[in-house]
Amino acid sequence: MEIKKRKNKILIANRGEIAVRIIRAAQLLGLQTVAVYAEPDQNALHVAMADEAVKVGPASLAESYLNQDAILAAAEITGCTAIHPGYGLLSENADFAQLVEEKGFIFIGPTAKTIRIMGNKSAARQEMAKIGVPIVTGSHQSFTEAPRGLKQAEEIGYPVMLKAVGGGGGKGMRVVERSESFTGEFQLAQQEVMAVANDKRMYLEKFVDRPRHIEIQVLGDGNGHGLVLGDRDCTIQHRHQKMIEEAPSVYLDESTRQEMFSLALKATESLNYRGAGTFEFLYQGPGRYYFMEMNTRIQVEHAVTEERAGIDLIGAQLALAFGTSIQALAHHEQPVVAIEARVLAKSAGKITGLHLPAGLGIRNETAIYQGYRVPSNYDAMILKIIATDFSRENALKRLRVAIDETVILGVETNLDLLSKILYHPDFIAEDSRTDINWLDRQLEGEN
Repeated sequence: MEIKKRKNKILIANRGEIAVRIIRAAQLLGLQTVAVYAEPDQNALHVAMADEAVKVGPASLAESYLNQDAILAAAEITGCTAIHPGYGLLSENADFAQLVEEKGFIFIGPTAKTIRIMGNKSAARQEMAKIGVPIVTGSHQSFTEAPRGLKQAEEIGYPVMLKAVGGGGGKGMRVVERSESFTGEFQLAQQEVMAVANDKRMYLEKFVDRPRHIEIQVLGDGNGHGLVLGDRDCTIQHRHQKMIEEAPSVYLDESTRQEMFSLALKATESLNYRGAGTFEFLYQGPGRYYFMEMNTRIQVEHAVTEERAGIDLIGAQLALAFGTSIQALAHHEQPVVAIEARVLAKSAGKITGLHLPAGLGIRNETAIYQGYRVPSNYDAMILKIIATDFSRENALKRLRVAIDETVILGVETNLDLLSKILYHPDFIAEDSRTDINWLDRQLEGEN
């Protein structure tokens, strides 16, 4: 993978570990990087690692990382060629993608048109239905007021899953069992997502009981050519926030896997999709799966796919954005299992002690360091630990040892919870009860 125009400079419109990850990939390709930062992040690792850094505002997301004018101005004054949005924040904002291209920059991701289609849940379902993908019954269009959503919920039939269009990481999601609780749940979900994204739009899906969460990773060149790079199992979740991700899924039967791969490739090529994307499905058993949504960006859990598929997905994003053909992307599938655990900070504060695991088959993705002050303003994820081996059993052993070895002092984390998951006999034994609500049921049972 090579980019010929090595004078190109990219601005990273994000923060934390994904910004660090993008900087490292850009450095390998000889690209200069520009970081943006809000006031609490002035001493952040991504700021120190980039070739240049521009402050874009105070702590408030709306005034900094979601401030499109400030980010575009930063790209302009530093002479950037392209903008990489990372994940979350502005990554799936079609208006931002359009502005980026109107201002003459390359948006490292799909076109604004594609983001609009796949970001509109009704339009996305229609697109998938055209090519024969099973879909979950849901909203015909998004809504911002409870009465309109209540009417749609009655048409769909309870229980329903209420979701925020601008959500992510489980933000703005609620299961609504009956009409009497709809308005209250709607208000809570909308308030939650408005704290992290300036988007009031909500939509509904028919609630599917106890499925698995399966993702299919794709790449596209924007000219009708695509690649499928395998599947991930992201079922282990707490309040819709993913905790553990695996590649490949041990629960997905091979016939259904190949059928889903074929449909994902067909969708990628029919959309003329550009860059990295993920098709997300609810899986209930052989031949029983339903399209949920497409994430038109890189995913938090992309690392497990990289370990399995033998490709640098961020590097591939950059290469495709600068005109490399998809046929030129080198990838070599590895006969391994990769498992990732997300470490979350449950409190803000200064990290007074830090030890991260290392060794064969262990990878860390983080932007923290000893002395770093974890802010309270942003996403709670501070570290991802990825273990890889030739069997799930051994990959789990490596990950358990790595989690037990990790020391983060000064802030409260979820390391104990991750350890409980990884040592739980149901999880180790690949028990079918470990569906999407398994972890919540376990934690409720402890209280």
